[in-house]
Amino acid sequence: MDSKFFKLLLLGGAVRFYFCRTPLAPMIGNRVEFATPLNSHKRMQEGIFLLQSGIDPYLGDLVHESPLILSALSGLFQKYPHFLPIFYIILDICTAALLYAMSLRFVKQKQDLQDVERKEYAKDTEELQFGPLDKLDIPELVIVAYLFNPLTVMSCIGMTSTVISNLFLAFFFYCLVKGMLIPCLLVLAFETVRSFYPIVLIAPLLLVFSRNSVRRGVAIAVLFIVGCLIVAVANYFVLNSWNFLDGTLGFIFYFRDLQPNIGLFWYFFTEMFEHFRTMFLITFQLNATVLYLVPLSIKLRKEPLLLATVLVALMAVFRAYPSLGDVGFYLALLPLWKRCWKFMAHGFVVFTFFLVTLSMMGALWHLWIYAGSANANFYFGATLAFSTGQIFLITDLLFAHVKREFCLFNGQKILIDGEEARIVLK
Repeated sequence: MDSKFFKLLLLGGAVRFYFCRTPLAPMIGNRVEFATPLNSHKRMQEGIFLLQSGIDPYLGDLVHESPLILSALSGLFQKYPHFLPIFYIILDICTAALLYAMSLRFVKQKQDLQDVERKEYAKDTEELQFGPLDKLDIPELVIVAYLFNPLTVMSCIGMTSTVISNLFLAFFFYCLVKGMLIPCLLVLAFETVRSFYPIVLIAPLLLVFSRNSVRRGVAIAVLFIVGCLIVAVANYFVLNSWNFLDGTLGFIFYFRDLQPNIGLFWYFFTEMFEHFRTMFLITFQLNATVLYLVPLSIKLRKEPLLLATVLVALMAVFRAYPSLGDVGFYLALLPLWKRCWKFMAHGFVVFTFFLVTLSMMGALWHLWIYAGSANANFYFGATLAFSTGQIFLITDLLFAHVKREFCLFNGQKILIDGEEARIVLK
């Protein structure tokens, strides 16, 4: 880690500190694109106040944060509230540092693998291989993509608990690449009990640590379940009550709050007839968790980190209460696959989707809620287009990876009857 790394961290922290002192910070904390019922700073404040007052925060339907988080942050919230922005900035800086360290290790592993497989590569594939400069370029791109992405910056200054989630996910990725099983299991178990959807990341964890052994894989799965039970019991001892399970996991699964967000749930369940709700609830939750898990795990069994990246991206699209902070996290992971960019064909389309829809969300929200000259269809149209753009990005990355793997071993120029063939994925 050179001096440039520390300069980037300081600059990223300075940018966040500057915007924390502007009127933009409280405004972002109230925007539905960043603050959801799960990660809202105001709801966490309320939960900590109730906890300190001896009242169960989960008796109502306002607080949905983990009891361990509420208990751990209660002293800071009540005694040093003026230092809260700095605290969130430090957490975000730690996330960026973990992503940087993870990407350094990842590039080193890729280069070592290339040294073993290079004899099998085609002759014209040098530009598809990880080169010596990638050891510096890719980690720098990752840290820049996280520290200076407006989505992560605004999520931080809005003091949403997505900052905490991003830190845990970054630590999970770091432990995954470093081969640290127990920390990896513990942080995944904590995030699973806290926000449900990270349970899908058990697939890349098993691919990395089971080493093609079914017995070892079963043992790791059992350890994961035990870890989840330990976290749940620890939460119980904070409150001496199991109400938190319904207030956190139950609230997520049953989707009780129809507040609009950038996801797909709220509009459908607002329009849904009540007797169809259970069927569609199960359908939507399966789509957000296990529907893509098995086929992606089979296809990407040799690339567990890419599998984890894609699963985190799919979580950001299909989870019940997504925020733009979730999107910013997985966008920072895209530079890891820099050698696939050559085959990504929809870059301009995705960029246009993101730019137009993110610009329109604020305007359409104002027209709907304040001006009264629009309705929910307008805002949902923008969020649906934004989700479509994300799906384009994810599928483009997957197709690019498949094409790169094919070209590495077969060459970029394949001649059939003297003419260059065109690779088409169907």
